[in-house]
Amino acid sequence: MSAVSNRTPNLRVPPGKRSFLASGLGIALFSSAVFGLSGSFAKALLETGWSPGAAVTARLTGAALILAVPAVPALRGRWHQLRDNWLTILLFGLIGVAACQLFYFNAVARLSVGVALLLEYLAPVIIVLWLWAASRKRPRVLTFAGTLLSLAGLVLVLDLTGAVRIDLVGVFWGMAAAVCLAVYFFITAKENDSLPPIVLASGGLLVGAAIMWLAAATGLLPMAFSTADTKLGPWVTPWWVSLAGLVILATVLAYVSGIVAARALGSKVASFVSLTEVLFAVVWAWLLLGELPGAIQLLGGVLIVGGVILVRLDELRRPAVLPAGGAMEAPRAASPLEHANDVEPVP
Repeated sequence: MSAVSNRTPNLRVPPGKRSFLASGLGIALFSSAVFGLSGSFAKALLETGWSPGAAVTARLTGAALILAVPAVPALRGRWHQLRDNWLTILLFGLIGVAACQLFYFNAVARLSVGVALLLEYLAPVIIVLWLWAASRKRPRVLTFAGTLLSLAGLVLVLDLTGAVRIDLVGVFWGMAAAVCLAVYFFITAKENDSLPPIVLASGGLLVGAAIMWLAAATGLLPMAFSTADTKLGPWVTPWWVSLAGLVILATVLAYVSGIVAARALGSKVASFVSLTEVLFAVVWAWLLLGELPGAIQLLGGVLIVGGVILVRLDELRRPAVLPAGGAMEAPRAASPLEHANDVEPVP
């Protein structure tokens, strides 16, 4: 799920002059494609002896330093924006960046990249179930159907009765990443116009990197690096090639192109296009790592993504403005899925 912003105006281009890229769709698909590379690059490093903590820390540190270059001029000297939004940046860095990516990389270390990402994509379903339990109000039909569809897909992805053996610890890490993503949506559900998306992305990555280094310095997080060559598809490459791909392609270019796509398409459309990240992640893992989920797991993945689409359709649609009586309908309370976030924290 790529970077998304709902605080920036859509770029209006005359329909007759819109090309595939100018429409924003091509940029959005590019963002999903490079986001989908993260699992493959990370696993290539993990298989040579890198620990998940080390891979996440290197990724966040490198990306934070690079994104600081465009983030500083984006502030235009208004440094008070950082002070006014320090809690948002802190929570994004802690939950949306550090915890979410660490848990995802731990899942990737034990599961296929596709299965790990599909587990994380259950976050919208977790939100629906939590709101249902908290309010004791049954979701609308479309949301309810999407939730059931995703849960059915989860059963197929886990393939509990099949020949594919699933690492339960890896499943735990994948679900933990989904919980982090759900918590982040709750935190950022309130709209905020005062912080440029690129600043939030850079600040969150910097906070996440600082937290990871602090955890390593105190001995809470094991750090293991390796200079052994990595294997990507038919190529054997130096370790820094995979790391550079993880930092530059799967983080910097992914966040920046996601923000550009959201400006062109609008946050709602961009959030739907970002669901293609699962497809790209599976294809990249097949091409670069030679791993592919089983047929039953792929079917489960289709059900999970289909369920998430139904939930998003129901949560993001607007209520009728003029009901039968002719009076203006009061806006319903926004849910954590109602606003696309400046930067969505999935890997």
